[in-house]
Amino acid sequence: MKLISGNSNLPLANAVADYLDMKLTDASVRRFADEEVFVEIHENVRGEDVFIIQPTNFPANDNLMELLIITDALRRASAARITAVVPYFGYARQDRKPGPRTPISAKLVANLITTAGADRVLAVDLHAGQIQGFFDIPTDNLYGAPVMSADIQARFGSKNLMVISPDVGGVVRARALAKRLDNAPLAIVDKRREKAGESEVMNIIGDVTGRFCILIDDIVDSAGTLCNAAGALKAAGAEDVVAYCTHGVLSGGAVARVEGSQLSELVITDSIQPTPEVAASSRIRTLTIAPLLGEAIKRIADESSVSSLFD
Repeated sequence: MKLISGNSNLPLANAVADYLDMKLTDASVRRFADEEVFVEIHENVRGEDVFIIQPTNFPANDNLMELLIITDALRRASAARITAVVPYFGYARQDRKPGPRTPISAKLVANLITTAGADRVLAVDLHAGQIQGFFDIPTDNLYGAPVMSADIQARFGSKNLMVISPDVGGVVRARALAKRLDNAPLAIVDKRREKAGESEVMNIIGDVTGRFCILIDDIVDSAGTLCNAAGALKAAGAEDVVAYCTHGVLSGGAVARVEGSQLSELVITDSIQPTPEVAASSRIRTLTIAPLLGEAIKRIADESSVSSLFD
């Protein structure tokens, strides 16, 4: 087995390698003067089971091209099997046609990864589970819930917990976390989004009075939804509000928005490498998913069950 990484999230790749007691494969992933991506693998990978650890976050196109070119290089070097480990799958939010003459970019990216030569894909908390069906190769979708629930139990287990879905679409995710938290009660934030990147909280479905609220989501981008939801929950009588999100995209003024919100804390994972601004924030904390990814990689290499990770 071999592990290789692009430039997207080297700290996570190194942490996974440490978990597996391995070293990353020696490779160069660099740019020519005109910003073309060039990859050179300095070790023999013929007949090897190779895992590429490369989330496709900002800059999404550069990181995606690195993943595709590394995959092509491995295929041409006669690797036996290539698994694209994509902790954060960019373009996942473009998983349907929201209007006429719009693309389904998540399907296009799935086709690109398959055509480049990947034999398998390993992702974490895909924005929509159906994206697994966009791939014509085996796809494993890991969940951040076990990592988050363990952290919640350790830090807030004695509180009067209530799990909150920030929108109707996230109820299944919130219910799964609530089940792990000894069947904690569930509430839903009903919101109306007027345009992309903006949200307006309308109503809270459920009684949150005196509750320690855990907001759960897969992606936090502008943080507008979470911050508005936190304000509405506090106004409805919640004792405190903490948010847990798998993928901390945190673009634009998101960090400043979190700092000025009613959220006591935002907890994200290292599926995306935290920016210096995120790392410096007193309100944002990062959990590592390296053991989760490492164990899944080990099980795939051993041809054992991945789904049993979540039993």
